[in-house]
Amino acid sequence: MRRTWRQRITFTDVVIWGIGLAIAAVVVVGTIATLRSGKYTPEAWFDLALSGLALGGVYALIALGYTLVYGILRMINFAHSEVFMSGPFTAVFVAQALNRAGTIDSHPVLSLLLITLVSASVSCLIAVLLERIAYRPLRTAPRLVPLITAIGASFFLQYAFRGLYGSGIRAYPTLDILDGAWNIGTFRVFRTDVVIIVSAMVMMLVLYAIVQRTKIGKAMRAVSEDKEVASLMGIDVDRVIVVTFALGGFSAGVAGVLYALAFPVVNFYMGFIPGLKAFTAAVLGGIGNVPGAFLGAMILGVVESIGPNLFLDGLGVPAPNQLKDLVAFVILVFILIIRPTGILGERLAQAKA
Repeated sequence: MRRTWRQRITFTDVVIWGIGLAIAAVVVVGTIATLRSGKYTPEAWFDLALSGLALGGVYALIALGYTLVYGILRMINFAHSEVFMSGPFTAVFVAQALNRAGTIDSHPVLSLLLITLVSASVSCLIAVLLERIAYRPLRTAPRLVPLITAIGASFFLQYAFRGLYGSGIRAYPTLDILDGAWNIGTFRVFRTDVVIIVSAMVMMLVLYAIVQRTKIGKAMRAVSEDKEVASLMGIDVDRVIVVTFALGGFSAGVAGVLYALAFPVVNFYMGFIPGLKAFTAAVLGGIGNVPGAFLGAMILGVVESIGPNLFLDGLGVPAPNQLKDLVAFVILVFILIIRPTGILGERLAQAKA
């Protein structure tokens, strides 16, 4: 028994679990030290948690594109971050035009819906064109070829939009109806955070219902299991893949507007960091799993918001908020050490991965 156990445990396993234990020790010690210091009030923790949930909602809508495409094509669409960028970077011109006309002040809800529709439509169109031009001709190629193509498409879209719209930063106008906060006892609930969280949850529920409850969703799940058999059963595989990219692009466009509500500036490079975080969230939750992407994104958003102050402030680290990206990715490593397939695992069989 002991010999079998020794044979199964390798030096690599020892190193990996050592890293995991070190991360856990830092988290526990830092958390205890921070809470004992009493530096942060419950209201401050609540504000950080709410901001993290809002950020996680944006990540979740972007992560949906990664997880849907991976579930069907078994590839990572690294150009999805630019699909996310294309919508709000185009819709900012509509927002500025509405602001100059005074429509945003007189009809804020209608204006926001129009801006969101433009953003989602542009991102949807870019995603569909990306699939048709860049990925479909390479569908039977080795997996490395579409991956390299995705990276090339990402750079192409970045600099194409830089050429179209310029390299400068453009700002979204503020909406008066979203300014300020509601007071619930001693806690503040910011209106922007509530709109982002609720919108993201509604969008995720709608997309999940499409995947699980509709005929096209059933076809998507069939193609995900086996494209050849699905084709023999009469499913138009090309159409299903186009719909998958369209859903992911539409979701990314909505996420772009929600992101602009929290950070009202856009440029041609704005998709890189949110796209990377969304991909991280998809891996964290279990890539290929829609609820997993949502859960992973929410956890990542909360950890990124609360983690630096909670884990590092008590250890005497100066300006811990500057290390929020480090904290988020370190926690990702820790969770994947414990559960390599992600929190909810992957729906598809390992033999097909």
